[in-house]
Amino acid sequence: MTQVDFPGDGYLGQVEQVQINNLEINQIIVAAKSVDLDGKGGIDWSDPQQIFIISVDGKTKTQLTEDKFFTRTWTVNNQTGMIVITGHYDSNENGKYDKKDKNEILIFDLKTLEMIKRI
Repeated sequence: MTQVDFPGDGYLGQVEQVQINNLEINQIIVAAKSVDLDGKGGIDWSDPQQIFIISVDGKTKTQLTEDKFFTRTWTVNNQTGMIVITGHYDSNENGKYDKKDKNEILIFDLKTLEMIKRI
């Protein structure tokens, strides 16, 4: 096993292992705050939460969502092997969610870790 590191002042949220044998998918999904986006000297409640995919042996860690994307919810479709992520971009960079921010739904393939669709 290999240790997977996140920033010392980061926050780990939901962690879930997804194993779909018929699609040959066995990954660990981690929701974490790992970026001090507002530059206030540390990661806190106002910073975005990203989605990471970690191999079960800990050797690879892939960040799916961009640093500036505020993940709200996510779910896995066990039939297709896709992860659906909802959230928003702080389009006007004012540090809060308002009408000018862009809501999006992101769909990624858990086998290839590539984005399939942005809605």
